[in-house]
Amino acid sequence: MAKVLISDKMNPLAAEIFAKKGVEVDVKTGLEPDELIKIIGNYDGLAVRSSTKVTPEILAAARKLKVIGRAGIGVDNIDVKAATEKGVVVMNTPFGNSITTAEHAVAMMFSLARQIPQANESTHGGKWEKSKFMGVELTGKTLGVIGCGNIGAIVATRGIGLKMRVIAFDPFLTPERAKELGVEKVDIDTLYSRADFITIHVPKNEHTLHMINKNTLEQMKDGVRIINCARGGIIVEADLKAALESGKVAGAALDVFETEPATENPLFGMDNVICTPHLGASTTEAQVNVAVQVAEQLADFLVDGAVNNALNMAPISAEDAPKLNPYLKLAGQMGSFAGQISEHAITKIEVEYQGMVSALNTRPISDALFAAILKTFRDEINMVNVRSMLKDMKISISEGASDDCEEFLTAIELTIHTETNVRSITGTLFAGKDPRIVDIEGVPIEAALSDHMLFIRNDDVPGLIGGVGTVLADAGINIADFRLGRKADKAQALALISIDGQLSDDVFKQVNALAQVRLAKSLSFV
Repeated sequence: MAKVLISDKMNPLAAEIFAKKGVEVDVKTGLEPDELIKIIGNYDGLAVRSSTKVTPEILAAARKLKVIGRAGIGVDNIDVKAATEKGVVVMNTPFGNSITTAEHAVAMMFSLARQIPQANESTHGGKWEKSKFMGVELTGKTLGVIGCGNIGAIVATRGIGLKMRVIAFDPFLTPERAKELGVEKVDIDTLYSRADFITIHVPKNEHTLHMINKNTLEQMKDGVRIINCARGGIIVEADLKAALESGKVAGAALDVFETEPATENPLFGMDNVICTPHLGASTTEAQVNVAVQVAEQLADFLVDGAVNNALNMAPISAEDAPKLNPYLKLAGQMGSFAGQISEHAITKIEVEYQGMVSALNTRPISDALFAAILKTFRDEINMVNVRSMLKDMKISISEGASDDCEEFLTAIELTIHTETNVRSITGTLFAGKDPRIVDIEGVPIEAALSDHMLFIRNDDVPGLIGGVGTVLADAGINIADFRLGRKADKAQALALISIDGQLSDDVFKQVNALAQVRLAKSLSFV
């Protein structure tokens, strides 16, 4: 009989579901890391919320562990990479607390508009400061939604119900989906300049970390109000504090912080800041939903082998796994690359399997590819739910296969259609196992992807290599690999550069300012 440990406080229904499905369950909460390490080797499954930190050390001791289930969306407390290397499936419950989190963001917006927490504290103190708490109406104001995925879309519809003008920034928001929601799709600079209220609903990753900073705050309207119920670290807290003190930002409502638990923070004690202790998912309904979902998913996996909402695995049979694994890695790299260089809403994704790969079960490969593309801006996407999400986002897909492969024994060709252009990427396997990018937008280029890279589209004229090398050298950044390719007419060329470390904004701007550069993108494959 499979055995599961519930290591965080969870609704009792979770344990009941495990028992009904024939899975033995222990509930042991509040364990210290060394205590968990001592016992984790006895379990096939681990169910957590946010308190348990699943580290490489814990995974190393988990000799029987097959699956980890997170009751909630975020998996910041789980080392997914280490779990994947260990062969442990990581699942989450991406939809169980969406409404709850969205409603908390709306509640924070109301609280900001009418200074409700401050007025409450004053009145409880025996004061009657009616004239002190002059609020603003939400009706007629412009609400800017950064990230219009599952939660952001719910907030947007609530804003429309409040008679607000709702504008949204999301690279994957298509015009059709925007029309369906009733929002105006804008670029990020336009959102900053027009919004009276800004609410954030994006994952924390290389592209969103510190996206609200001194420079972006300066682009916003005077008197803007900011709500963050997504992830700590998206806002530079010191920069927000300065903007609040200057009056540039009229108020902020934060449910998440860069360091949690947040017992100290530079924003604490400010009259125009509302803080809550990461309550986004804290309702009775949400806790029941995620507890039930995580128990059902883990039990189904352990008893029947079913996979639902896995972050690091597609539905694959034991027989297919050895053949598909190298292609899944290639697909993940190609999709992440395509997602990171896409600047406009994607309308269609085409994938063609050529040569040897065409004879395999390609659906899991496609799912890995699609999920990696969308994962750049949507943390609720995984290989299991990606097709339904693509449908909701009005992004069409096309999958084809051909026995023929002109230059390689096996290849995957990916074509991305956006509102403004069409881009293609081709990848293959060297020695049947090592992923390589071999063509970008019709330009032959052979490159392995590394943790940190710089992608450049440039005029095919002298000086690029020297210019880029000088900028990176001056910044103390080492070049690990430099790959070049150019079109037959020698008009344009491409460069893929592996670097030892992430580029700062300042260094990236210097690269982008080089005379030969037409487009530069800082890429991460961590």
